[in-house]
Amino acid sequence: MPAHWAHYGPDYIVFWIQLFIAFGAFVAFALAPSFGEVLFRPLERFFRTLSSKKTAAFWILFLATMITRLALLPAISPPRPDCHDEHSYVLMGEMFASGHLSYPPHPLWKSFETFNENFYPTYSSIFPPAQGAVLAFGDLLGHPWIGVLLSVATMSAATFWMLQAYMPPQWAFLGAVMAFCNLGIVSYWMNSYWGGAVAAIGGAIVLGSIPRIFRTQKIRYSILLGLGVAILANSRPYEGLLFCIPVAGALLVWLFKKSSPPWRTNLIKVVLPVTVILCLNAAFMGYYNWRTTGDPLLMPHSLNLRIYFRTPLFIWQHARPPIHYNNQQYENYFNGWVRSLYDGSRHALVRVCLEKMHALTAVFLWPGALAAMFTMPLVFRDRRVRLLLLALLFCLAGIFCVVYSMPHYAAPLTCVIYGLLVQSVRHLRTLRAGSKPIGLGLARAVVVLLIANTGLNIFHLARDPAHPYLGSWNRGDSTPVAFVERLERMPGQQLIMVRYRPTHNFQGEWVYNHADIDASHIVWARELDAGQNAKLFAYYKNRQVWLFEPDRDWRTVSPYTAATLAAQRP
Repeated sequence: MPAHWAHYGPDYIVFWIQLFIAFGAFVAFALAPSFGEVLFRPLERFFRTLSSKKTAAFWILFLATMITRLALLPAISPPRPDCHDEHSYVLMGEMFASGHLSYPPHPLWKSFETFNENFYPTYSSIFPPAQGAVLAFGDLLGHPWIGVLLSVATMSAATFWMLQAYMPPQWAFLGAVMAFCNLGIVSYWMNSYWGGAVAAIGGAIVLGSIPRIFRTQKIRYSILLGLGVAILANSRPYEGLLFCIPVAGALLVWLFKKSSPPWRTNLIKVVLPVTVILCLNAAFMGYYNWRTTGDPLLMPHSLNLRIYFRTPLFIWQHARPPIHYNNQQYENYFNGWVRSLYDGSRHALVRVCLEKMHALTAVFLWPGALAAMFTMPLVFRDRRVRLLLLALLFCLAGIFCVVYSMPHYAAPLTCVIYGLLVQSVRHLRTLRAGSKPIGLGLARAVVVLLIANTGLNIFHLARDPAHPYLGSWNRGDSTPVAFVERLERMPGQQLIMVRYRPTHNFQGEWVYNHADIDASHIVWARELDAGQNAKLFAYYKNRQVWLFEPDRDWRTVSPYTAATLAAQRP
C-alpha cells in the first residue's frame, strides 16, 4: 500500500466491528420488521410530506448541511491546507480573489518551486479553475473554507433536485440525505480543500436536466444542462467527459426519435441554448489556458505532466527514463515514490484496482449499505435509471484506466451512486418471506445504520483530525499552525530558507507562498546551491533571512549566520 496509507490498520478493525453490528441489525430488523413501528411510521409520514414540498425541502437540505457542520465547529475546527493539492487550490482561490488568473513567473522561481504548481510560463495552480472559484468566493467572504461549506451544502440540495427526475420525492430526499450524511458532514470533501462537491453539483445538474428536457423542452433546463457540462469541464474534465458521453448519446437519440417534438422546436429550445453555453465555456477555457500556459489548447495540469512526470498516467503505459530535477525533494518524489506506485506488472494492476475499490467504498458507502447491495441486480432492470447505470459504467471504466485516483475523482457520480442505492432500497423494501415483510425492516436498518455510522464518524474526526477519508489525507504530518502564526507576527519582512535533509518526507512540504510572492510578509524558499541562494539574498536584500530545518526542529527558526550570508552573497 502507499506510504500515506500505512496508518489505516485500526480502521480495518473498526470496519469489521461495524460490519458485525450491521449484520446483527439486519437480522434483528428482518426477524421483527414491525419493530419500532410506532417511531418509524410517523417519521416516514413526516418526511414524505416534507419532500412533497420540493422547494422547501431543497432549501432545508441546503441549510441543514451548513447548520450541522457549523454546529460542530467547537469540536471540529475549519480545516487548514496541508497537502500539496490543497495548497495549490488555496493558491488558485487567492489569485482569483485578487483579480488574477495567474501571476508572471518569478525571476528566481527555482527557489520557490513546489508540488502541483506551475512556475513557468506563469505562476499558477495546475488544477482546473472551478474549485478555485469556490475558494475565491469564500476568500471574499472572509475564509476560503466558507466556499467549501457552501459548495457541499449546494451538493446536498442539488442531489435532491436531480433525483426527483427519476423517482418520487420522498425517495429523492433519502438519496440526498445519504449524500449529506456521507459527504456533507465529516468527509474530507467538507474538511479539506481537495474539492469534490463542485463536480458533484455539475453531475447532478446534467443528469437532472436531461429528463426534464425530454418532458418539457423548457429553455431553462437546456441552459442548466450546458452549465452542468461547463462545471464538469472546469472541475473534473477527464471524468466529466466520460460522464457526459452517455448523456450526449441519450440526447441525440431523443432528438431523432419520431415521437420527439418537431425539429424546429428542439433546435430553438434545446440545441441552441446548449450550444451557446458550451461555446462560451470553450472560449473561457481557451482564455484561461492561454493566461496560464500560453497555449489555448494546453491545460495547466497537462503542462505540469509534460514538464515533470515520466511515469505512466494510464495502466497500459510504461515509464520513461528519469530526468534530473532542481531539488532533492522532487528527485525523491518523481524518481522515487511516483515510480513505485505502478510498474506495469499484473500484481501492480491488481493492487491499484483494489486501492481504488477500497477508497471509493470507504467514502461513498457505509457498512449498513450492504443489504441494499443484494437487490442491486433488480435495479439493472429498471428502465428509468438506465442512464444512471450508463454514466456509472463509463465513468468508473475511466477511473480504473488511470494509475492513480482518489475518491473525489469520481465526484460526478455522486448523485448516480446514491440514486442507485435508493432504488435498491426501494426494491429491498418490497421483499417478503411468506407473509412477513422482511424487506421493510431491512430497508429501515439501512437508514438507521447510516445515521449511526455518521455519528461514529463525527466522533472519530473530533478525536482524530488526521482520520483517513474524514479529515485531510496527511493532516498528521502538516505545518503546525501556531508556529506559522508566530512567524507571521514577526516585525518586518522575512525570508525563510528551508533546509531539508536528503531523506526528508516530501509529503511534509513547507515551501508554499502566496499569490504575490514579493508582497508577502514571509517568503518561503528552498535552500539550493550557493549560486541560486546568492541571487535570492541579493534580490531580497531588505528582508531578514532565517534558516529553518524542519527535520531537526520544526518549532523554531534561527538567523542565517553572518558567515553563511557572507559566503552566499555575491
